[in-house]
Amino acid sequence: MDLTKSLKEVDEEAQAQVDIWQYIFGFAPMAVVKCAIELQIPDVLESHGGAMTLPELSAALGCSPSVLSRIMRYLIHRGIFKQKPTSQESQICYIQTPLSRLLLKNSMAAFILMESNPVMLAPWHNLKTRALTNGASAFKAANGADFWDYGSENPGYSKLFNDGMACHAKLAISNIVNHYPEAFKGIGSLLDVGGGNGTALRTLVKSCPWIRGINFDLPHVVSIAPPCDGIGHVGGDMFEMVPKADAAFLMLVLHDWSDDECIQILRNCREAIPTDTGKVIIAEVVVEEREEDKVTDAHLALDMAILVHTEKGKERTIKEWEYVVYAAGFTKYTIKHIEGEIISVIEAYS
Repeated sequence: MDLTKSLKEVDEEAQAQVDIWQYIFGFAPMAVVKCAIELQIPDVLESHGGAMTLPELSAALGCSPSVLSRIMRYLIHRGIFKQKPTSQESQICYIQTPLSRLLLKNSMAAFILMESNPVMLAPWHNLKTRALTNGASAFKAANGADFWDYGSENPGYSKLFNDGMACHAKLAISNIVNHYPEAFKGIGSLLDVGGGNGTALRTLVKSCPWIRGINFDLPHVVSIAPPCDGIGHVGGDMFEMVPKADAAFLMLVLHDWSDDECIQILRNCREAIPTDTGKVIIAEVVVEEREEDKVTDAHLALDMAILVHTEKGKERTIKEWEYVVYAAGFTKYTIKHIEGEIISVIEAYS
């Protein structure tokens, strides 16, 4: 041992030699979770009461028991599933967890399949290009077109993206309504700007039936949005104008754009709502600069995703949100952090 080093330094170096393997195989958690979704392990477990032995699960999936046992061992280690003893000591029984239930087909599975798709993964290999050439698009370098043009030219990918955003929208809206229902009180008509296939509005109108929803997105997006009572679909360009409503709602839209572009979108929203009673509800990440908390890692990882997938987007701090809100002509705003969510609710008033 180098006597010039303190015990703390020696411990840190030893831990570093262990930690480095987390980065060497940093892709493994996403890849194995994707495999679990594609094999439908969570859905099959759920359909059998949330618990199955290895022979039962492998038979139901049509998988090799030896391979499946290794996959499940890793997923148990990562806390995705758990195991419990059975009457036969040699048998392992796998059980669901709150985390594995988020991998069900009607939960967050579509978001994971979207982010793990080769189209979305390829730009990560071009992050250096993004850093060395200010303003260069890592997504375009990898896929030959920017994020939005690629989506309009590739309907299959566009559906993958909208399905991914929709699965999170459903959970996020439910959390917002449960923890901050005041945000939607007194609103007769609500415009969802960049609402995709309308999942957020469908979830919201179900919980708040007094609201008439207007789902606004690009024409090729709303053209395949399913019809729903209480919701109208309108195609257009949010940089030019948006339909009028009592209030406007934007969820994970503004982080895709530069400050100037956000200001233009928010100005159009401000012009579309009543001056005295209207408001714009922004559901976005608010990066905490002063101290880290349980969502900091997700916030910073999402900021990296925005960095590689868009040309000018970013996750914003409170000061950065304040800048774009006031620059768009609003005179005041409030921020409400939502428990169990990575997003907060910013309400901007004229």
